[in-house]
Order: sequence, then structure tokens, then C-alpha cells
Amino acid sequence: MPSQEQLLKVIEIQTEIVKAGLDLGEVMALVVERTLDLIDADGAVIELAQEGDMVYAAASGIAGPHLGLRLRQANSLSGMCVESGSILRSDDTEQDARVDQVACRRIGLRSMIVMPLKFDNKVVGVLKAMSEQSRAFRVQDEALLGLLSDLVAAAMHFATQLDSDKLFQKATHDGLTDLANRSLFMDRLRKVAARKGRERRPACVLMIDMDGLKQLNDTFGHRVGDAALREVAKRLKTASRESDTVARLGGDEFAVLLAPVEPSAGVDTVVQRLYANVVGPFRYEDQAYDLSVSIGAACLPDDSDDIEQLLDVADRRMYSAKQAHRRRKTDSASL
Repeated sequence: MPSQEQLLKVIEIQTEIVKAGLDLGEVMALVVERTLDLIDADGAVIELAQEGDMVYAAASGIAGPHLGLRLRQANSLSGMCVESGSILRSDDTEQDARVDQVACRRIGLRSMIVMPLKFDNKVVGVLKAMSEQSRAFRVQDEALLGLLSDLVAAAMHFATQLDSDKLFQKATHDGLTDLANRSLFMDRLRKVAARKGRERRPACVLMIDMDGLKQLNDTFGHRVGDAALREVAKRLKTASRESDTVARLGGDEFAVLLAPVEPSAGVDTVVQRLYANVVGPFRYEDQAYDLSVSIGAACLPDDSDDIEQLLDVADRRMYSAKQAHRRRKTDSASL
């Protein structure tokens, strides 16, 4: 049986979820993060079943860099868990024919527990704990993982109000802005990056940071800050194409996946269009507030073929733009 300390940790997680009023995507991210400490795992992931694939909808630890990853349901222990509805464990993935060994080696996991996630009497995904060591998990770890899976199932219930058609939408979209969340953004970026040969068309990632959100929250309160986030999301969406993925990655971070990038309209043109549409005052409860963002761009394959490096390049360019904005603001104030 789990220890009293471990059960108290589960209660703390439940309390944190209730107090914060987290949306489904945030609940899943919190659960996989807390799994690491709760059962001494090296990684954790929530995979949702969609169109024959298992999609990494939330990930932490060694699984963190693989958020948005898709694996064939038919070739994995997770898929078997979805089909059987049973708790499954692999004590040594190198000796287990049921697992996707290529994916296990890529992530670096050697043993795992896979717990079914049930929604409306149907298994819709799994909660998986991973270790870099073989035979790392015990029976009591299964009991603890089961308690966490119950928390996720409850969040699914309340998020969708028993409408199973909305489940994947709720799990992959930001609750405040209704934009794609980080997991859906990474899923689509991985798909674009995986295209080869004639299918490959130029694509770009824009990393966008909202300027001054902390000051808005501190000075006027979080209601104004949330309204500003929603307005930035609305303006980004309005200024983007249907084929683009506009996402809120968390906090004041947004991103846009431009796929494809038309040769006639370079990425610089798109960036300037976004600045023109997003920057400027907005009104909330009869008061005007200024909105500003900083944008950094990186393109596939010119800047990198590796998506982590691509995001890092875009992120560094975004911070350079932010520093330039601060310098111009300081120079203007000194005149």
C-alpha cells in the first residue's frame, strides 16, 4: 500500500488543481510533473489515442523533449493498454517484445508502468511512468499512478461535461484563449519537420512574448492581465492564415507555426504584419491599455532541421527583439 506521505502528496496535487482552476491541458501537465517525485520516476507522459496513434499530450522528465510525439497505437505497450483497459508494466524494455523498442531507446526509458485513462466508460489514453533503470517500479507505484489517473479522468469529466467529442479539443487547447496549447503546437511542428523530399516545403516558427504582462497584473490585477492575453490571442489569430497554427505555450508566451511559408511573402513580411496587427492599445472596462509583443523567427530547414534547435534559434531572436524594444523605450524616455 502507498505510504501516508505519498497519499498526502496526492491530496496536495488534488487541492492544487481545485484551487488553481486549471484547464485540462494544465491538469495533465501538472500530473505528469508531480509523477516524477511521487513514485521516483525519471519521466512521465499522458498519451491520448487519436486516429490510430498515441499522442504525447503532456510530458515531463526524460519524456519532456518529446511533447507532441505520435507513435502507432498498434505497436506499443500504450496501445495495448488502451485496447485491454488493463494496467501494464514492462520491467525491461530491452527484453519485452510488446514495446516499441525504437521509441524507448530514443527517449531513454528502460522500464515503465502504463495506466489506462478512462472517460465515459471508455479508455481514451494512458498515464505512463518511466525509468532509465530496469525493474524500477513496484506494485505500490501502480496504486499511486492509479490515483493520479483518477484525477486526470475527473478533469476530463468536468472539462467536457460528458461530451467525448470535445475531449481531444479540450486537452490540446488553452483554456483562457482557446488557442492551441504547447502539446498541439509541438505535434504539428513534428509533422511538418517529418515531411521528406517533395513533401517538404519551407516552414517557420515564430516565438512571441507579450511585453509587460507582469506590470499589468501587478498594477491593475489579473483580470486585466487575462483580458490582455485574450486580446493578444485574438489579434494573432486574426492576422494569421487558416493554415497556420497559433498557440499559447504558457504564461505570456505565444507561438505561430507558418506552414507553408510562401516564397513571395517572406517571414519578415509576416512578422511585420503581426506587429502591425497586435501592437497598440485595447480597451477593457472603459480603460485603455497598451499591448506590445516581441517576435523571433526561425525557419525550417534553413536555420535547422532539428526542432529543438529551431525553437532555440527563434527564442534567442525573440529575446534580442525584446532587448531592442527596451533600449528604444529607455532612449525615448531620456529625451
